[in-house]
Amino acid sequence: MKAYDVAALGELLIDFTENGLSEQGNPILEANPGGAPCNVLAMLNRLGKKTAFIGKVGNDTFGKMLAKEVEQSGTDIKNLVFDDKVHTTLAFVHTKPDGDRDFSFYRNPGADMMLKKEEVMEEVIKSSRIFHFGTLSSTHEGVREATRYAIEIAKRSGCLVSFDPNLREPLWDSLKEAKTQIAYGLSKCDILKISDNEVEFMTGTSDYTKGAAMIQESYGIPLIFVTLGREGSRAYYKDLEVEVQPFLQSNTIETTGAGDTFEACALHYVLEHGIKNLTQEDLKQLLTFANAGASIITTRRGALRVMPSEEEIRQLIAERAE
Repeated sequence: MKAYDVAALGELLIDFTENGLSEQGNPILEANPGGAPCNVLAMLNRLGKKTAFIGKVGNDTFGKMLAKEVEQSGTDIKNLVFDDKVHTTLAFVHTKPDGDRDFSFYRNPGADMMLKKEEVMEEVIKSSRIFHFGTLSSTHEGVREATRYAIEIAKRSGCLVSFDPNLREPLWDSLKEAKTQIAYGLSKCDILKISDNEVEFMTGTSDYTKGAAMIQESYGIPLIFVTLGREGSRAYYKDLEVEVQPFLQSNTIETTGAGDTFEACALHYVLEHGIKNLTQEDLKQLLTFANAGASIITTRRGALRVMPSEEEIRQLIAERAE
């Protein structure tokens, strides 16, 4: 028995999201705890899993707020480091009429970029069943070294490695570099959650089944999930391809955290059932549960604080089955 089900490394930041207009007609921005890895962990906590986070925030008001929120969500933060010189990263999220988002980042530098290899606690990774990471911790040399060091510890320790590219184009000096770092992640993972636009970015095709096959052929990833937004999601495993329709909601506010919620629900299923002998029905159940969880989070502002419970997800699935 390991101490943690999932350990994740990466960014922890403030998402400023729009929440109406002031009396003067100015947009009101709400400071939401954010960062994809911790969103994933928060959802896993809601599903009864034990998690730990590896990362860095500024030793400032926002950093202390984030530490408190992540710890209260149930995640172990003993490997959360505070930077006395660099402030916590800020992201401003603009929601488009169709629910998609634009991001503006204050991260030049931001504290999450400053994590060093020697600050990564090996025992946290060794004590985990799954190690999860994205690419925002590979945009700059220092934190990239820390990320690769953590991945190698995970591989040596027999952890399953989970990867979500989570491409944020404004944070890269060049898209060529982004592609290089995503390719590195693909070469190291056992479980991949990748969005439709990221498949197209990496393979040059909008035929997502063809793109997934290209990724599987190049990198030998056992389990691939492709999220398709309003079109649902697909799983590719051995010779199986399974697609499940989305749970579209009329009261959707924004999509922040939807992919992270999906990711957490998928990892939850893998933790419960393993990765070696999944059937078509297993994958259908996994995608249905993950789609439902992702759907619920789109009806709420923010992500980390408002993750759905398993009961809420099961209820939505039951309602749609009637």
